[in-house]
Amino acid sequence: MKSDQQFLEMDDGVRLRTWSGGRAVADTTPLVLIHGGPGLPDYLEPVAEMAADLHRVHRYDQRGTGGSPWGGDHTIARQVRDLELLLGAWGYERVVLVGHSFGADLACFFLLAHPDRVAGVIFLSGPFLGPWREPTRAVERSRRSPRQQARLDELAGTTARSDAEEVEFLTLSWFTDHADPVHGWAWASAAAQTRQPINYEMNAQLNADKRVAPLESQIDQLRTLLPSSTVIIGGAGDPRPASFLRPLGKRLGCDVTVIPDAGHEPWSEKPAEFATAFRAAIQQLPG
Repeated sequence: MKSDQQFLEMDDGVRLRTWSGGRAVADTTPLVLIHGGPGLPDYLEPVAEMAADLHRVHRYDQRGTGGSPWGGDHTIARQVRDLELLLGAWGYERVVLVGHSFGADLACFFLLAHPDRVAGVIFLSGPFLGPWREPTRAVERSRRSPRQQARLDELAGTTARSDAEEVEFLTLSWFTDHADPVHGWAWASAAAQTRQPINYEMNAQLNADKRVAPLESQIDQLRTLLPSSTVIIGGAGDPRPASFLRPLGKRLGCDVTVIPDAGHEPWSEKPAEFATAFRAAIQQLPG
């Protein structure tokens, strides 16, 4: 998919890097893809390509990541405001939000703030609500050898990692996101080299801010506001337990599709199965 890169200025002068592509099909609503992290740049181009023949598709680097530099404090409200301004810059009253991982959380926060701007929502590998972190860490540890875990702990305690050490640290951290033990290391290593630098301060600040008004306390409001076509797509092999997604789907009143033998980024491990589920979710969206 050919995407046009553009830098759009926010109300405080910060310029966000964006990409726009796909087809402007009559009677369809544009898709806005929201990447996860927090603290990573956009990585959802493969997902955008799967929808390029169906809808107009937009992506962006959240402020503080990739081509959207930022040195100030990070808040959920600021992220929501950025997304609101992007919709205005693109000329849209309403869009479909496609949020992955933390991006699923951000889609929820945006919906709570601006329900009139959201025509549809597709959640990818999230949102994970409730006590999911401990079971996730247990699965991640089970997928590492004792030697790998010891090395990860050593690197985590290193105050100033070299470039090579940072790649090693991220690879050890991320390869467990994949259900495929053979290819997971290579996928994680490639991501570790292309998604740097990680904004660790942004990660800490936004995760702390999420806890101020947690989504768990706003489930009833989310259920009321979510469009009827909302879908959650996850991977059965995601260390973040897919078992948390099905009951969440029931509480939110939305469908849940769990792809076997796929991890946290199911389009990497099971591209055909993911594309089928993703395109089906898109095609049931309202005009």
